[in-house]
Amino acid sequence: MKKNYLFFLFISICMQSYGQTACSDAHSDVNYAYSHVKSAYNSNNIDHLKYYSKRSFDAFERTKLKLEACKCEESYNYAYDASRLLSNVENVNTFEDGRYYVKRARDIAKDVINELELCTELSIEDNALLELQNEQIRLKLQQTELKLKEAQIKQKLAEREEKELYLKKELFISKNEIAINSNIKAYNDLLLVLDCNSEVIKKDKNNSDLISKNMDEIKSHYINVIKDITSSYLKKINKCSLR
Repeated sequence: MKKNYLFFLFISICMQSYGQTACSDAHSDVNYAYSHVKSAYNSNNIDHLKYYSKRSFDAFERTKLKLEACKCEESYNYAYDASRLLSNVENVNTFEDGRYYVKRARDIAKDVINELELCTELSIEDNALLELQNEQIRLKLQQTELKLKEAQIKQKLAEREEKELYLKKELFISKNEIAINSNIKAYNDLLLVLDCNSEVIKKDKNNSDLISKNMDEIKSHYINVIKDITSSYLKKINKCSLR
């Protein structure tokens, strides 16, 4: 999911940036084309008319590419018409024929500019909407990352608590085993001193799964073990005293 958000965000920002650049460049080229078609119309001989017409034609050709990238369809269509009209000027034989094409191209050039202005205004709104969508994606991505970090922190805390509890149980079991063995030794020493000819033996129980129990269960287990050992010792003392 994270990779998909990042990829979409990257593509959206790139498309937005490229579209804005294309629109900006289109403005420059279309104004350049319009300026030269006016110069062609105002020229007083066929050579100047053809020269400026060619300059305007080249600018419209560049404009068409940028308008297409800018997604300004109406402006592109007008630019296409103006370019096609100006392409005829090179082959005319009279100044009047050339001026006819130039005049039509000049009038259409105004439409190219007007439509580009309208399209750019819409593009600004579209870009604002796209930026809002991108911001929403960024926020969702941040939320996803925060939730992931939160889950990772909770997992680490749970693992730490589990490890601490395991060590606590290990230590508790170890202390109890030492204490019980010490008590058994003490009981047996007393029985030996009293010449009771008997000893306390710890019942052999399987404690391998004791670590998996909770602390209350472990504590209860050792209380019962101590009770059994103490009870066994008292019975042996009583039996010894009756002899």
